[in-house]
Amino acid sequence: MRDRGSVVLIENKKVALIKRIKGDLLYYVFPGGGIEQGETAEQATIREAYEELGVEIDVHDCFAEIDFKGKQFFFLGNIVGGEFGTGQGEEFSDENSETYIPMWVDISDLSTIDIKPKEVAEKIQSLFN
Repeated sequence: MRDRGSVVLIENKKVALIKRIKGDLLYYVFPGGGIEQGETAEQATIREAYEELGVEIDVHDCFAEIDFKGKQFFFLGNIVGGEFGTGQGEEFSDENSETYIPMWVDISDLSTIDIKPKEVAEKIQSLFN
């Protein structure tokens, strides 16, 4: 069990997600990952956004906190640099059997996809209803 930091990036009524394909499974997650020794949740979120998306972000308020295999923190953020989709984290290595695809998804489509955690997606949708 490891605590995680994730970012909620919203632009033009779209949210940044990672499409994951793992064998026969297809689902979406918010960009983020484990908090390393000596890191704050905010620092982990900034590092993971760069590794997974290729973007530099500002982190704002904690949007949601979920208990699942440790604490998961979801921070609102803004892109301040870099190029979306150019992440070079270990997830993207050829040795990894999973597929990671950074993408923008319409907020109105969140209820039609398998997104984890669903609670965060529902909270985002409630802001736009």
